[in-house]
Amino acid sequence: MAFVQFSKVSLAFGERDILKDVSVNLSAGTKAALSGANGSGKSTLMKIMAGELAPDSGQRIAQKDARIVYLPQSGIVHAGCTLRQEADRAFDYGYQLQRELEEIGDALKDSRQKSGPLLERHHQITIWLEESGWYRREAQAEQVLLGLGFSRRDLERQTQEFSGGWQMRIALAKALMQRPDILLLDEPTNYLDLEARTWLEEFLSSFSGGFLLVSHDRYFLDTTVTEVYELFNGELHRYGGNYTNYEKVRQVELESLMATYQQQQQEIRKLEDFIRRFGAKATKAAQAQERQKMLDRLLAQQVQIPESLKKMRFTFPPAPHSGRLVLTLEGVSKSYDGVRQVLSQLDLVLEKGERLVVVGCNGSGKTTLLKILAKEDAAFQGCVREGAGVAVGYFSQDSAERICGSTTVLEYIEGQAPLELIPRVRDMLGSFLFRGDDVFKSLDVLSGGEKSRLALLQLLLRPVNLLILDEPTNHLDLHSKDVLLEALKDFGGTVVFVSHDRGFIQSLATRVLELSPAPEAGFGDEIAITSCGCARNFPGSYEYYLERVAAEAEGREVVPGQLGSGSGAVGSGTTGGGQKGMASPAGGSSTSSSRAASMPSVGALQYEEQKRLKNQRRKLEREEERLMEAIAAVEEEKQQLENQLAQPEVYSDAQKSRQVQAAVEALENQIDQLTAQWEEVSAQLEG
Repeated sequence: MAFVQFSKVSLAFGERDILKDVSVNLSAGTKAALSGANGSGKSTLMKIMAGELAPDSGQRIAQKDARIVYLPQSGIVHAGCTLRQEADRAFDYGYQLQRELEEIGDALKDSRQKSGPLLERHHQITIWLEESGWYRREAQAEQVLLGLGFSRRDLERQTQEFSGGWQMRIALAKALMQRPDILLLDEPTNYLDLEARTWLEEFLSSFSGGFLLVSHDRYFLDTTVTEVYELFNGELHRYGGNYTNYEKVRQVELESLMATYQQQQQEIRKLEDFIRRFGAKATKAAQAQERQKMLDRLLAQQVQIPESLKKMRFTFPPAPHSGRLVLTLEGVSKSYDGVRQVLSQLDLVLEKGERLVVVGCNGSGKTTLLKILAKEDAAFQGCVREGAGVAVGYFSQDSAERICGSTTVLEYIEGQAPLELIPRVRDMLGSFLFRGDDVFKSLDVLSGGEKSRLALLQLLLRPVNLLILDEPTNHLDLHSKDVLLEALKDFGGTVVFVSHDRGFIQSLATRVLELSPAPEAGFGDEIAITSCGCARNFPGSYEYYLERVAAEAEGREVVPGQLGSGSGAVGSGTTGGGQKGMASPAGGSSTSSSRAASMPSVGALQYEEQKRLKNQRRKLEREEERLMEAIAAVEEEKQQLENQLAQPEVYSDAQKSRQVQAAVEALENQIDQLTAQWEEVSAQLEG
C-alpha cells in the first residue's frame, strides 16, 4: 500500500513557529480534512507534504514510486492549447511509462541483457497502465471535465479563454485525472457550483488513493472525510469521525481551555495589581519580588487562545421601512451574444422579509440576475420595479478582488464611512477580526478571507433593507460563515443570494428560484408560481426544493398534502358538488331546482371570495406604497429645513430660527401620523 509519512517536521518564519514537531501518516484509504484558523499554516504544511517547500527539520519517508499530487488554492493559469489537449497532459506519467515500456522492449531484443529484471519491470508497468485506465484516458478526461461543469463545446476552446475560476477547475480536473496515491487539495470547492461539488463528493467517496483536503464547506467535509487533523499553535492533532463529530469533541476541549484561560488571566491580573501597588514600598519589596517570579512563571506557561475563538461579531443595522412589495420583475430577458438567452421573460414578485436563494448550474444566469437587481447591469429587456423605501446593499463575487492598493485598512473604511460612523470605525473593524496593528495593513497584503470580511463590513456602513449577495461566503472560514449566517437570519429586511455552500443555503433560504439554461418542465403546477422557460419558483425551504427535484428525477409525483409547509398546494377544484340530488319530486314545483340551477357553485363562490380578497390586498399594497412615498417626501423636506438651521443666516437670526424649528416640528408630527397609518396598513397585510 502506497504511503507517505512525515515525522517531527518543524518550520519557523522569523521568530514565529509555524510547525512544531508535526507528524502525520497518509496512505491509500486516508480520507482526511486539515482544519485550523486562517494563518495557522495549513497551506504551508501541504506545500511541505508536496515537496514544494523544505522544512527546517524533520523526516519524510515515502514508499518507492508513491505519487503525490498537490492543488493550491489559486494562481494556476493555462494557455497555448485546447482544453482537451491540456487535460491530456494530466497523463504525462503514463506517457513516461509507455516510453519506458518501449525501451524495455528494445532492450529485450539484445540477448546480452539479463532478461529477468527487465521482464519484471515490463510486467509491473503493463499492470499499472491497465489498472490505471491509461487506455481509456480520453473517456476519463471527458467524464471528469463534464462532471466539474465544462460542456462538450468547451473541450475545443483555447484554455486562455477561461476565467480565473475556470482555470482552477482545469487544474482540479488534471489533479483528479492523474489518479495519484496521495491527493492534497487546498480549498478545491472555492470555484465550484453545487452540481460540481456534488460530483466531486462522489468522486472522492470512490477514490482508491488517500487524500487530505482543506475546505470551508461543512456539508462537503461531512460527506467526504472520516478523520480531521487540526493545526493549532504549530501542533497537529488528530480527531476521528467526520467534521461535525470533530466540532463536537473540539467544543468540549475549547470550553475547558477557555475556563483555564480565564482563571489564568484572573490570576495574572491579581499578581500585576499587587506588584503595581506595593512594588515601590520597602516593607513589601520582598513580597513584590516573589509575586514577580510567580508572574514570570505564569506568563511563560500562559494558555494560548486559538484564533478561531475570536469570532466576527456583528449585526446588520436596523432595516429602514419599506413597502410590502420589494421587487417586481416583468418579462426580464438578457442575452450577451444576441443568440442564447441567459434570462428569458422572467416574472417575479419579491415580498418583504423573504430570503430568496437563486440556484442553477453555471451559465444559467444567477450572477447576471443579481447584477440586474442591484442596478449593476442596465442592458436587459423587461422591467424591474423597486417598492417604496427600498435601499439596496450589494455584495458581488469580485467585491473582495476590487479591494487593492497601498491604502491601509483603517483609511479605506474611514474613506467610505458616513461622518457619524467615523468614531466607531475601529470598533467595527475589531468585530471583523481587524485588531491591533491589523488596521494598518496595506490592502495589497490582505488574504482572500480578510478582503471578503472587509467587503462585508462595507455593507454595514449604510442602513439597507434589501441585501443582494453573490457568493458572500467565498474565502470565509467556517466560524465567520456561521456568524454571517446568524446576522442574516436576524436581519429585518429582505435577502436575495447565490451560494454554493449547501449548509448555508439550507439554514437561510425561505424560497428557491431555479434558473436553467434551457426550459425544463416539471410536474405539479402548484409549485410553479413562476414558470417562464428559464426559471422555476419553489416556495419553501431548500430541503423542499431538493425533494421536488428528486421526485422529478425518479419520475414520481409527490402528493401536495404530504409535502409539509411550502408545498403551495391548490384546492381540489370541485365545482357544483353541493347541487347533486336536488331535482324536485314528481308533480311538485320546480322552484327549488330552478333556484339551485341559478345559484353559484361552491367553486364559483370560492373564486369570488379569492378575487375580493385579492383586490382588497392590492388596495392595501397601493396604500402602503403611497404612505411610504409620502413619508420619504416629508423626511426629505424635514432634512432640508434641518440643513437650513445649520446656516449662519438662519441660526444667527432668532426669529428665522424659531420659524424653521416650528416647521421642522410640524413635519415631525406629520411623519408620526403617516408612520402610524403605514403601520396599521402593514399590520392588515401581515394579517
